[in-house]
Amino acid sequence: MTSKTILLTGGAGFIGQNLVHHLLRESPECKLIIIDSLTYAANPASLQAPIESGQITFVRGDISELSNVRAIFELHPIEEVAHLAAESHVDRSIRGPDAFVETNILGTYNLLKCALDHWRSRSCLDRARFLHVSTDEVFGDLGPEEPPFTESSPYKPSSPYSATKAASDHLARAFCKTYGLPVIVTNCSNNYGPYQHPEKLIPLMILHALEGTGLPIYGDGSNIRDWLYVEDHCRAIALALDKGTAGETYNIGGGMEKSNREVVGEVCDLIDMRFRQDPSLAQKYPNCPSSTGDTCQSLITFVGDRPGHDRRYAINMDFACRKLQFRPRETFATGLLQTVDWYLENEAWCRQAMSPEHSVWLANNYGSRTSSAPIPHVQGA
Repeated sequence: MTSKTILLTGGAGFIGQNLVHHLLRESPECKLIIIDSLTYAANPASLQAPIESGQITFVRGDISELSNVRAIFELHPIEEVAHLAAESHVDRSIRGPDAFVETNILGTYNLLKCALDHWRSRSCLDRARFLHVSTDEVFGDLGPEEPPFTESSPYKPSSPYSATKAASDHLARAFCKTYGLPVIVTNCSNNYGPYQHPEKLIPLMILHALEGTGLPIYGDGSNIRDWLYVEDHCRAIALALDKGTAGETYNIGGGMEKSNREVVGEVCDLIDMRFRQDPSLAQKYPNCPSSTGDTCQSLITFVGDRPGHDRRYAINMDFACRKLQFRPRETFATGLLQTVDWYLENEAWCRQAMSPEHSVWLANNYGSRTSSAPIPHVQGA
């Protein structure tokens, strides 16, 4: 990837933070402009060093406010957009869908509109790229014997989250077909890895196990997901920006179908193993069953299923493998071990992310969210 100015939305979120570190490591000549509204799920602590060094420019702003997005394009010669900002937790979308409509649909529309205006005014549509990162949940669910989703699978969203992501996919493709905006869409499977907020399945199970509290699994735990290690996803995003064809869609998966019960069981087994290997963990986490030689699987409980819970997702990534030369490097076993180790080693990050004072910390360090002009924390190169 050559030197370019890239706008990265949602850069303080889970995938966003990992993508920032990936791009800085693989393409240090790139100029990154990050906009993030810093909701509860964001934790930009890992970005502090590159912000202070001027490697990235960080702006706290909400993409659902058009003036925020327009100001970013006016201030910076943006050549590419990697749009990751989204409300993404299914349970939250069921309880309160408004934020999902505002961010996932209106926010995406604002970005598409401003990118089109900006690149038209600079006569550089042919050199620009707008990468819209989406999810396999837009396709609904699969039966046990059905083939995995392909790029041409029909959309059948089941939750307000997946419905708003489906709407944003359609908007992005419409801007490409109608206005010639060079849009690329990726639909990924379930991500896991470092920096994921503890409300999601894998970090939630890790932290609950360490605390010795119950490990709740919806229904009978037979719901199946295709799991993708976040660093592999970041490589795919970078490849799509570099090699992707405008107007195309690429399914990005890990090729690792696992039931929720299997995932939780493997998390438990890895924690048990690490406690056997490192006796000091028993002192650090005395409430964990592994500290007394018991197994974390003793904490597993089954709870009532959530409404509209899709049974199975699976991704056919042949097209992405062929066109982008993408192939996951991590198996679920190797990726999960790295993930468990990261959470064991980053207890302070986890506690901060879950702390009731987290929003106060964000405000003190990054300013308050604004409905007019975005607040730059540091203007980097």
